Formats: sequence, C-alpha cells, structure tokens
Amino acid sequence: MKIKKRLSKPSHSQQFVKIGEVLDEALLRETGEADIEIWKEALFGAELLLLLTAPVYYGLGVPRGDGSAVIILPGFLGSDQYLSQLSSWLGRIGYRPYVSGIRFNAECPNLLIQHQLNTTLQLALSKTRKKVHLIGHSLGGVIARSIAGQRPKDIASVITLAAPFRGTIAHRSILRAAEVVRRRILAEHGPDVLPQCYTSRCTCNFVASLKRKVPSSVKQTAIYTLDDGVVDSKCCRTGVSSQDFEVPGTHIGLVFNSSAYSIIANRLAEAHESAS
Repeated sequence: MKIKKRLSKPSHSQQFVKIGEVLDEALLRETGEADIEIWKEALFGAELLLLLTAPVYYGLGVPRGDGSAVIILPGFLGSDQYLSQLSSWLGRIGYRPYVSGIRFNAECPNLLIQHQLNTTLQLALSKTRKKVHLIGHSLGGVIARSIAGQRPKDIASVITLAAPFRGTIAHRSILRAAEVVRRRILAEHGPDVLPQCYTSRCTCNFVASLKRKVPSSVKQTAIYTLDDGVVDSKCCRTGVSSQDFEVPGTHIGLVFNSSAYSIIANRLAEAHESAS
C-alpha cells in the first residue's frame, strides 16, 4: 500500500507544473544552431507598411489604456530608435511609454539591469505611482522577464516579442555575433563580469532570475512567429496556451506587426482589469 501511495498518479495540474519545471531547466541550458532561414527577415518592411494602414495603429478597435507606464526594451544589437512606432502607438492608446535608454544592446544584461534599467523603472514608478508594464523584443524580452523575476512587486505584466527566454537556439550568424559581443564584454569589463557572461551557464542574478518562474502576480504574454528567421520559435513560448500567441510574420517585424499590436493592447487591458 505504501508503494502504491508513493507511485500514485499526480493530478493534471501537478503533472503540468513538474513537466514545466523540467522543460524550463532543460531549455535554459540548451544552446545551438537552429535550422531556420534568415533571409525571410528581409520581409519585415512589408509588416511596417501594413501596420501604417491598419486601424489598430490609430487606436481603433482596441481598449484604452489607464495611463500606466510601459517600458520598451530593444533586441540584440538594437536600440530604442527602431521601437519608435510601438512607443508612439502606446501613447496614442492611453499609456505612458518609456524608452529603455539602451543605445546598443550588446552589453552584459546583468550590468544593464543594475546600472540603467532599474533607474528607468524607478522613474516610471515615481511618475505614475502604478505598477509598470514591460515589453521586450527578442533579447529585450529575455531581459524583461529577468526584471519581472527580480522585482515582481513593481511589475504588472511582461510581454515578449520573439524572445528566446527558454534557450539560445538561433541562426548560426546570430550565434557568431553573440560570441563576438561576449568576448568584447569580457575584455572591456574584466573582473566586473563573470567568466561565463553572456551564456546560459552564467550564475549572475540575470540568469538566475530567468531560471525562476515569473510570479503569478505578473501577467505573462509571449508573442511568437513560426516564420522566425533568427531564433527557434519553440524557445519563445511559455508552454501555457493562455499566455502564448502565434502571429504570422518575421522576427524583426514583430515590433511592426498589427496582429501583435492587437494582442498587446488587449493583454495590457486585461492586466489592468485583473489588478483592479
């Protein structure tokens, strides 16, 4: 009887939690070359043109914001400038957008959070006196989830756009570029960073936060595309159907994707409703 008790079948919810924990740990350690076609990313311009003609871009058919702050984080090798359409749109629908202040996202994420992003977060909190929303594209989304794990009491929701927070499986050209950045970080910062900086094996607070589950108080949304030409889309999902949203388009183009904008508007409004 005791043996049967120990081997009794867990509930569906218990099974899901245990499987999710195993997958998170495995995928966070996983890195490698993805068999994807990066040439598709050249089509992102079409997504921008379509966005400029979409009703959602002008605030039509989406819920209005409550004046909360939204901090937007750029992807690998990106800056705040390419997120200007997303930022101005958030302002039009009733939010207070804040740029990250990242001039070129090719820095140790742990240092970025400590020396820059925490300052931006504190400013947004003091100006609005409300919890802050985070939206991150690609690497910016990975950083956003780490911040949410570190400061859940200050974060209302985190939305990722093609962010590989469950593993670094990417096109070989991206992996090569990341290794170049990693070497520069080590050469520039020396003892201020750990030897495994810019890898999933690093033991800094940034990586450690990613290995912990985002608290339930923070509403999660992961938007991804199966046509991603930069990273494996499987690494961009939480594994929870109510949090994962597939849209057609490119990796780069998700910041200009009208379908993604509709999802963002609705998820931000849902986060406000659930908190009130």
